[in-house]
Amino acid sequence: MKEEIKYEAAYAELQAIVHRMENDELDIDQMSEQIKRAQLLIKLCKEKLTKTDEEIKKILAEE
Repeated sequence: MKEEIKYEAAYAELQAIVHRMENDELDIDQMSEQIKRAQLLIKLCKEKLTKTDEEIKKILAEE
């Protein structure tokens, strides 16, 4: 089952992960898990942006 999370929440979580990585707040085990989570969040954000872009183009083409 695909995780359902809003774009804003996914982006905020991604920013938090990057912040923790930049500030060396993660040990090696946490880093591995956080990178996996970041990959999932990036994919989710890209999918939502692509879907929204397609919907907007469709709406504009109808006018």
